[in-house]
Amino acid sequence: MAETVKVGMVSLGCPKNQCDAELMLAKIADAGFKIVNEAGLADVVIINTCGFIQSAKEEAIEEIMEAISRKNDGINKKIIVTGCLAERYQKQMDEEFPEVDAVLGISKNDDIVEAINSVLLDKRVIAFGDKLCHNMEGKRLQSTLPHYAYLRIADGCSNRCSYCAIPLIRGKMRSRKMENIIDEAKSLAADGVKELVVVAQDVTAYGIDLYKKYALPELLRELAKIDGIKWIRLLYCYPERITDELIETIKSEEKVLDYLDIPIQHCNKEILHAMNRSGDEDSLRELFAKLRREIPDIVLRTTLITGFPGETEEQFTQLAEFVNDIKFERLGCFAYSAEEDTPAAEMPYQVDEGERQRRADIIMGEQEIRMGEYYAGFADKTFEVVCEGFDRYSDMYFGRSMHFAPEIDGMIYFTSQKEQRPTIGEFINVKITDVLENNLLGEQV
Repeated sequence: MAETVKVGMVSLGCPKNQCDAELMLAKIADAGFKIVNEAGLADVVIINTCGFIQSAKEEAIEEIMEAISRKNDGINKKIIVTGCLAERYQKQMDEEFPEVDAVLGISKNDDIVEAINSVLLDKRVIAFGDKLCHNMEGKRLQSTLPHYAYLRIADGCSNRCSYCAIPLIRGKMRSRKMENIIDEAKSLAADGVKELVVVAQDVTAYGIDLYKKYALPELLRELAKIDGIKWIRLLYCYPERITDELIETIKSEEKVLDYLDIPIQHCNKEILHAMNRSGDEDSLRELFAKLRREIPDIVLRTTLITGFPGETEEQFTQLAEFVNDIKFERLGCFAYSAEEDTPAAEMPYQVDEGERQRRADIIMGEQEIRMGEYYAGFADKTFEVVCEGFDRYSDMYFGRSMHFAPEIDGMIYFTSQKEQRPTIGEFINVKITDVLENNLLGEQV
């Protein structure tokens, strides 16, 4: 039976969720099922959900409803729901979606093959366990382009920001053993991966639970020794944990890119305190000035929340002026989303939803102007770019330089002479000739 059953997976949300999906896909493939890329072609469709904020929950529910509709039309035979939404709303998933054949919590991801076999025998499966037993180790079936992969170094989070549901969903932070991470990175490199995108809820906290110290710099130095790895990119750093040792490691290790994603959420001391985050505007200004002084070409990325409970117009103005001064190369701004069971959802002085969004739109509008100025500085410069494909509509290739993280930062579109046609995953030099919205245009040189 297993050879003929087609299994498809829709994985939503963050790269950490994608790592879970890849671990499950490897098990499914090893069990002899045929994996298909289109949910509409699958006998069994797995929806690996995100449950982080309201918009993510809505997207997940939409995917489940679409799968139910396909099931009613006889296209998908069975539906399995996994991931953060399943973990967070165990009872509701069971009761509100009777058409779903299996609901698995994150600690039951390893049982995905058994769940498929059970639903094929018309047995409904609802399985949850201790989220701290969620497994991060094992063989992965890579779902990204062949030349880059996400490398998860920890799961869960112990920061307990007052707006965030991650500790409720994923539990406290658990670092992976360094030797396991190194082995996985070596195996990815052997499979042709050239860029490692290091992810966790907070990569800078890596090792504090296992080794009683912040071990990210040491881990980076070990990863940099791996043959075949060319770029190492860091996502999700906590500002207070960017130590001198980490800065020195980024400076001295050529493979570790001068690119840091530091979600600060706000700069006002009272708002940060209400968010259960430390720091203030002065400490943040000091950090960013230091990073730019020590690593002159650094690309700084951040995310912000507007309309947090109690945020006054003055506090919002302070944030907008701070962002204008710092001039982040990359920035995302989100209207505050009140997540049930989080302390912030119970706070007084909730800001009107429309006002939250208005404030986010102002910040993003300003950022668009800044991006134009930033990209104008790229004109006539030549950068090393990894080719990621060919766009037949524009008749151009596209790829990324070190300034662009996969899937979030736009692209460089470029032309190439026929005799030097680049292949996907190849690193080439591209001279920037123009800017088009959030993308750069250039030519291979």
